[in-house]
Amino acid sequence: MLIYAILIFAAAYYLLPLYVMLTTSLKTLHQVNNASLLSLPDPITFKPWAEAWSSACMGVNCSGLQHYFWNSVSFVLPAVFISTVFGALNGYVLTKWQFRGSNLFFGLLLVGTFVPYQMFLLPMAWTLGKIGLSNSIGGLVLVHSVYGLAFTTLFCRNFYVSMPDELVKAARVDGAGFIRIFWRIVLPLSLPILMVSIIWQFTQIWNDFLFGIVFTSGTHQPITVALYNMVDTSSTGIKRYNVDMAGAVITALPTFIIYILAGRYFVRGLTAGSVKG
Repeated sequence: MLIYAILIFAAAYYLLPLYVMLTTSLKTLHQVNNASLLSLPDPITFKPWAEAWSSACMGVNCSGLQHYFWNSVSFVLPAVFISTVFGALNGYVLTKWQFRGSNLFFGLLLVGTFVPYQMFLLPMAWTLGKIGLSNSIGGLVLVHSVYGLAFTTLFCRNFYVSMPDELVKAARVDGAGFIRIFWRIVLPLSLPILMVSIIWQFTQIWNDFLFGIVFTSGTHQPITVALYNMVDTSSTGIKRYNVDMAGAVITALPTFIIYILAGRYFVRGLTAGSVKG
């Protein structure tokens, strides 16, 4: 009973900020300013959610998060797909089709997992300008795909090490080539680690703020930057905490849903390649 009591207390403690966010987002501004922080909304209103979501674009700026939400969707999905596919291919090559210097190549690629975001800013900004992708959704797709490639390769390579080499050797004896072995044999067995890569990349890219604020501006910005701008500025000069909290929940909702639907696959994938044989 003591163990369960401690666990319930810990869960309640960590869920308290989420409770405050949700209840505040459903309160009127008058209740936010005059009632207790932990009080339930009375009456419940969804007007703050409508104000946080509604979008009307004028010039280089949009009010609300709707436009920026779809901005994030439009670069997160292709970036996750590209980095996951190429990470799986890299892991497949580095374990089942090793070449001279493959371990050195993997070691150099692994350095990318230790390089902080800030070191990419100047060279990536120069590169995006040269290829004409600065201040664009395509530029963010390229940046996040390249940066995430080191992580997805690490995940997949460690998973494929535990996969029996006899499967690939038997397929090669039967005449199967590089792509066919990957598509028909390796990929169907890769669901756990692919889910790890997808969840990891989706979370990292969706929550990114630095690349979004550095490489984009105006209506091309992601939702995290738009949320910061909405919280930091107010046309009336009055802090609308209920609208801010609604915006924060809207911004966090996609990653929350991803973990609810696929969280168990994330744990399975992380442990799947931990033991060989």
